[in-house]
Amino acid sequence: MNTGLRGLTVLVSAAAVTTALALTGALSAAQATPASPAATHVTTVNSCDQQVQAGHYTCFAERRTDLGFKIRAQVAQAAAATPSGFGPSSLQSAYALPSSSSGSGQRVYIVDAYDDPNAESDLAAYRSQYGLPACTSASGCFQKLNQNGATSPLPSGDTGWAGEISLDLDMVSAICPNCGITLIEADDASDNLFTAVKEATALGAKFVSMSWGGSDASSDASYDSSYFQPSGVVYTASTGDDAYSYGTIYPATSNRVVAVGGTALTTASNSRGWNETVWKTSSSEGTGSGCSAYEAKPSFQNSAVSSSVCGKRADSDVSAVADPATGVAVYQTYGGSGWAVYGGTSAAAPIIASVYALAGAPSSSTVPGSLPYANTGSLNDVTSGNNGSCSPSLLCTAATGWDGPTGLGTPNGTAAFGGTGGGGGTGNTVTVTNPGSKSGTVGTATSLQITADDSAGATLTYSASGLPTGLSINSATGVISGTPSAAGNFSVTVTAKDSTGASGSASFTWTIATSGGGGSTCTGQQFTNPGFESGSTGWTASGGVINTDGGYSHAGSGYAYLDGYGRTHTDTLSQSVTIPSGCKATLTYYLWIDTQESGSTAYDKLTVKANSTTVASYSNVNAGSGYVKRTVTLSAASYGGKTVKITWTGTEDSMLATSFLVDDTALTLG
Repeated sequence: MNTGLRGLTVLVSAAAVTTALALTGALSAAQATPASPAATHVTTVNSCDQQVQAGHYTCFAERRTDLGFKIRAQVAQAAAATPSGFGPSSLQSAYALPSSSSGSGQRVYIVDAYDDPNAESDLAAYRSQYGLPACTSASGCFQKLNQNGATSPLPSGDTGWAGEISLDLDMVSAICPNCGITLIEADDASDNLFTAVKEATALGAKFVSMSWGGSDASSDASYDSSYFQPSGVVYTASTGDDAYSYGTIYPATSNRVVAVGGTALTTASNSRGWNETVWKTSSSEGTGSGCSAYEAKPSFQNSAVSSSVCGKRADSDVSAVADPATGVAVYQTYGGSGWAVYGGTSAAAPIIASVYALAGAPSSSTVPGSLPYANTGSLNDVTSGNNGSCSPSLLCTAATGWDGPTGLGTPNGTAAFGGTGGGGGTGNTVTVTNPGSKSGTVGTATSLQITADDSAGATLTYSASGLPTGLSINSATGVISGTPSAAGNFSVTVTAKDSTGASGSASFTWTIATSGGGGSTCTGQQFTNPGFESGSTGWTASGGVINTDGGYSHAGSGYAYLDGYGRTHTDTLSQSVTIPSGCKATLTYYLWIDTQESGSTAYDKLTVKANSTTVASYSNVNAGSGYVKRTVTLSAASYGGKTVKITWTGTEDSMLATSFLVDDTALTLG
């Protein structure tokens, strides 16, 4: 990890290196006022050349350069053995998808420019990492064709578009692992891309993903009739990565295409377990949206988008994760060296195409873009954030119902896309009543009835994670019962699910206290949310310190990132717990220190305090190449019977950055 350029030195082309050098001087200022906590410490590079000649198009893949590439061996050797960025299980959870049971017999077509000679082997590495079924050319699952539908000759290679190809193939795999995949490679990034789209349709495609585009133009209507079927085929297209200020993007503005916007996706302590806002990094970087100057409004938008907002085609229709700060894991070796984290609306387009594939092939008369508008209740409505300033504001600002940046929202199962499975089920909605914070005592039996409702009256089965030691849930009745055997603060999530796959969840905290007297009752981990998986729940921290994007986590997706700005700065992270009388406690945490400093002088420092007493201290001198477990003992004589505030404080001087990363904390009684 390079905290100075945040990985900018690993860019893959001379032009990109030039950009990195130009950005170096501006980096501190950008970090001083990050667009949002999720965007802190994040730098990106466009995978494809953005300066394209007339009649050519660019892709919308953005790779995080602060993380660089991680070779496969590094991931295999790591303790967590998990690449950074969201993987299949996280994406399937976030969008309540029936990925394991649906998609068989369906095929998603990816259309991109140029050749990625490593496409199949990289796809195999991604699917192997996450335990997905193999998808090979030998089995017929994977196909790579030129724009004329033949296996040869293939176009010349391009390392930038290879990043786009890797992203697209991996997103289809993550969302619909049972789907076949056909990659059609256009000769270049000109109108040959549309020739490839037309070839996909001729081959019988029902789902076509396009993660590229160019400016809206008066000729768009003729392209619509030449290259896109009016019904029976799902075409998805990215709305672009340059925020509202750039304007609308074709082919996303086509009224025969599903326009896909982008969100920032984070874990949350709510019934869904996730939260989404409009993706906006800056006024010139974020999801695209707007009102086309040329394309006629499709009839399915008439009731959702009033003429006073947009009298023509309005983008977006739906959306999915796109913010690189909350990006997805991708494996790329042509133009890369292994695992990377990608974002951009290029991630969202194949996600949505694959959700349609999970829902099943549309009939010949179905207009796929109309389906979400007829099933708005089966989407996650995104109501927070903006991608710029505009009038009317609905074109660039999230709101209840339709808005420009996120459309009608993100998938909640497949019902909004023509399906019957997943969180949307057949339209079924499962609501779990949150019981609120609970408490108990070691050795004292307890019982809690979880209540839930299914909109169709279907029978529910119950499950729970994070229960206090000694408790369990009855899958048929939803009763949690047992005798707690360990003290601590437990983050519990209960889930109810019906036979269609529709589900609902609720999360709450359950605190188990000791029964007194010390001895064997001095057991259990005391921190709430010790690995930051639920964001800032239980913690008090400076802005931008707690992250859930998996970028630098020791395990899972949460971690705390103190400092790393290269200027005078202080960050804090703290949580208060009560240590019972007569009990000692052991504080453990994983710490990674990375620095630009050199020599043996301590310029940038991290202190750990228990109340006002410093119990550990570190500096740039202690920098290393990864996480190291640290341990501190808090004696019963000094801390037993007291509320103790554990505080990490990072301070930087006026120049050269040092990053202090903390993860997987624990305060265990003993």
